[in-house]
This record gives sequence, C-alpha cells and structure tokens, in this order.
Amino acid sequence: MAGTGSSRRTFIAGAGAAAAAGAVLTGAGAAPATAAEAGPTPGGRRVAVLGGGVAGLTAAHELAERGYAVTVYERRALGGKARSMDVPGSARGGRRPLPAEHGFRFIPGIYHNLPDTMRRIPFPGNAAGVWDNLVAPREMMFARAAGREDLRGPIPWPGHSPAELTAEEIRRALTGILQTLVRLPPHETAYFVDRVLVFLTSCDERREDVWERTPWWDFVRAERMSNEYRRILAVGITRNIVATKAEEASTRTVGTLGEAFVFNLLGRGADGPPDRILNLPTNEAWIDPWEAHLRSLGVEFRIGWTVREVRYADGRVSGIAVEGPDGVGRTVTADHYVSALPVEHARRTWSAALRAADPMLGRCDKLETDWMTGIQFYLTERAELVHGHLNCSDSPWSLTAIQQAEHWPARDFPADYGDGTAVDCLSVDISEWDKPGILYGKTAKQCTREEVAREVWAQLKASLNDTGKALLTDSTLHSWFLDPGVDGLGTPHPTNQDELLIHPVGTLHNRPSAGTRIPNFFLSGDYVAVDIDLATMEGANASARAAVNSLLDRDGSDAARCAVHRMYRAPELEAAKRHDRWRYRLGLRNLFDLG
Repeated sequence: MAGTGSSRRTFIAGAGAAAAAGAVLTGAGAAPATAAEAGPTPGGRRVAVLGGGVAGLTAAHELAERGYAVTVYERRALGGKARSMDVPGSARGGRRPLPAEHGFRFIPGIYHNLPDTMRRIPFPGNAAGVWDNLVAPREMMFARAAGREDLRGPIPWPGHSPAELTAEEIRRALTGILQTLVRLPPHETAYFVDRVLVFLTSCDERREDVWERTPWWDFVRAERMSNEYRRILAVGITRNIVATKAEEASTRTVGTLGEAFVFNLLGRGADGPPDRILNLPTNEAWIDPWEAHLRSLGVEFRIGWTVREVRYADGRVSGIAVEGPDGVGRTVTADHYVSALPVEHARRTWSAALRAADPMLGRCDKLETDWMTGIQFYLTERAELVHGHLNCSDSPWSLTAIQQAEHWPARDFPADYGDGTAVDCLSVDISEWDKPGILYGKTAKQCTREEVAREVWAQLKASLNDTGKALLTDSTLHSWFLDPGVDGLGTPHPTNQDELLIHPVGTLHNRPSAGTRIPNFFLSGDYVAVDIDLATMEGANASARAAVNSLLDRDGSDAARCAVHRMYRAPELEAAKRHDRWRYRLGLRNLFDLG
C-alpha cells in the first residue's frame, strides 16, 4: 500500500546524503552509519525498535509520545502479519490493486490494549480515530460437510444486558448457546458446561500448575465423546482459533481464551462485541494512518533493513548488526533497544554473549511455532454464505473464512479494486498444513501453490455446497492469492516467514518477561509473558506497553507509565476461586470437577 512504499522511497532518496554524514562503525566490512543511526545521545533518549509489526509500532507509539527519539527497523513492510498487501499486476483502469493479507483481522471485544491504541490513531472523519473503523459481523456459522446441516447463529450484541454471574446463570447461558449453535447431545452439552465451570472457578495456582500441563483434549474428555463434540469443542476451538492441536494445547491457554469470550458474550468486561473486523483493507483502515501518525511524532522508519545480531559488550547491548536494502552490513547504536521481532526471528539474533547475560533468553528456544496462513479467493458474483465468519469444521485443513466486501461499506469493490469484475474477496485461513487433503491426498506443505489453491477451493465447496445448493461455483472464481511468505511448497523444504506461536502444555514457563537482565534491552511480542496468553495482536500490544514501562523504569523517567489493561476477572467468581485455592492446597479437586 502507499504508506509502506513511500517509507522505502523516502529512505532511498536520502540514503546517499545521510551516509556521507555518518560516523564510521565497528566490525569487519561495516558501512558508515546514516544520521538516523548515530550513537547514544547525552540524555539517553534514542531508542532502536527492531521490527515494525504490531509490537514494534506500539512500542514506537508509546515511546514517541513520551519524548523519545525512535527509529524502527523493519525487514519487509510495516504491520507485520497484520498488514494487508497488494496483489501484483491486478490493477486496471486506474483502480487500486486487489487487496490481500496474511490472514483476516479479528479484533474481539475481549481486547482492551489494542483498541486503546487504535483510539489514539487519527483517521479523517472519525471521532475515535482508527477504532471507529471497527464493525461487528452479526452472525457466524459452522459449515459442515457430507450433507450435515450447517450451524448458523446470531452474535448477541448490541443491547445485551449483563446478567448476574452466578454458576447457575453461566450454566444456563452456555447451555443455551451450545444447544443453539452446536446441537450436541444433551449429556455432552451438560458435561462441557461443567468443564467450563471447573475452569472458571479454578484458582490461579491450579491453572498454572495443573491446567497449564493438561492438554485441552484431555480436559474436555474428547476421546469419550461424539465426533460432533470433538470436531467443534476440541479441535474447532484450538486448531481454528489459536492454530494449535487439541491433543497438545495447554488447557490454561485455551481456557483463558474461552473464559474471556464467555464474559464477552455475557456482557462483562468488554470493549465491544465478541466479533469485530475492520471496514477497509487493514493498511487503509489502520496501518497507513498509524505510520503517518508516528511520523508526525518524529518516529523514523528504516524499511528493508534486516536485523542480523544483537551485540553485547561491557554489560549492555553495544549495537545491532543490520543489513540494509543495498545488502551492505552496518552496525546501528542507540541508548535503548526494544526487540519486537517474532520469536522465531528474534532468537536467531541473540548472540551467545547476550544469552549468557540473561538465561531467560535461552528458554525461548523451547517456544514452538506452526503454520497458519491466509489465501484469498476473488469472486465475480457475491456468494450468499453468512454475514460473518464461517468455520469449516469438517475440513481436513481446518479452514476458517469471511467475505470481505460487505464489511467494507466505504469501498465499492468492483469500482475501486482490480479490473472491475471482482465483486468480493473470500479470505480464508489455513490452520492445518500437515494432514492430507481431499483432492490430491497430500498435505498442504506437499502441494504446489496452485494445488493448495485448488485444494482449499475444493474443501470450501465440500463444506458449503453439500446441502443441494451450490453456493460456490467455479464459474464465479476470478483469481486467488496465497500469502507470499510461504515458499518452497511442493519441495522437500517448504518455508514460512510468518509462523504463529502455539501453546503446547508447559509453554507458560518458557515465556520471557518484557524487561531483561541487560539494562538497555527489552522484549516485545506475543511470546512475551503478559496477561493474554495467546498469539494475538492484543498480546503484542500489551507486551510493547510492558517493555516501554520497563525502559522508563531503567531510564529513571518521570513520564507517565503505559496503561497495561489486564483481562477481565468477574468479581462474583473471586470467592469461588479463593475456595478452590484451599481445596487445591489440600489436594482436592475443584468443587465442580466430577471427573
């Protein structure tokens, strides 16, 4: 999009003059620094932020508001996994290129830190800034295959009146929701609701010591239940939402997410409806305005710069080895450094000396990532699917999707994008890359890019066209676009630049804090230990706020600390949690845990 492109053009245009003014840097083959990479300032106010995704942009935002001189180093494009991107060569007749993305943006009402940042990003005509670009889909659907009836249900918002959160009220509400949306056998519904009550009333000690080490599959007794129960409440919740396997996922992680959504549905502790998306492609609605606002605050961006190593000497980070867009290595220095790279990229930049200075960094090697990647299908006719997200719960590749155009009221899709014939974008997330598909009998990683597209299209049709009406037809398929971060498909060594943090049992104890033992080095990203224990934009945002607060403490700053909003805790349940703490210390089960 325009914002990212202009960032790079601005840098390239001024690179020659800036390099001439720079100082010579240390290291074999190192090039001179540009003016933006000048050394530490007398007031200790220069910060290098490594990575320009949600975590990096949030850190830059908070620091710039507090008077720090911030430079962001980003190897590819601002926004990271959250960004949208152009489909190359798709624009005709003065229109914008077709919009694509790594995966559709989902900003539920359980988020509080990210919406707070969005309210502080100006957007023309919006009183609440970018936050006003959020819209709420009014329904959702579980699309079933093999002739099973699709399960469609409304999302109860706005106008929801919060009820008193007694155990009986929670039981009644969840039973009603599950019977409406999922239609399980009554005894399985009752059992699952009891398991939810066990988690909701479990004390923190039981959650961290027992449920963190218990797979969700075991917690909900999936092995004993019907296929319907397993597909929706075991596999569906874990694989399609947090991109991890039910057999491995920590109950604490899955339960924390479920708890937040239960409270959201019951009207408690919510910033807004349970399901919200942006009313424009992500860069138009959010990332480009954010970049413009940060530039107005003095933030500088180095797009196309790859971080190679965080160097350590004399008890501090001494500089960052980077490679510029010209392929020349440089060392950049600042007073403070915030690493906001995804964990799989960040840990490759931590030198042996840095790791020795803080053993917490070494534990990050145990954190795991997996593939969850988006593909978009552009349609020449609007398909009548659902007015919100759909979950293809029987698809081998665990597909979730949403039709974009109806949620972008500020854009006339055919008039504004592509060649004028595409009227909608069906954005699909592929969550399972290691199971055979229905068309070729191969995993997604074993397929070529074209085979992936054909296989996903076939699985969508199997889920949506199985009840006598063809909702998706080949004749309406205009084109498709698979995230370019995936490479080498169909070869022995497929790669993915944008893997997603997953949460097997025990993950919590390997997550680092935002502040490290190195006095001028801080961590930000969804792998950092914050209240929301998930790979989310909310976690990235909250961790950036925590990193900035730690930096302010180390710097002796009198600036106001960032607000870090914790996940909602229902006061009515605190007594039950205190009771459970005594039961746990006595070696007893939770009161609702009937086995």
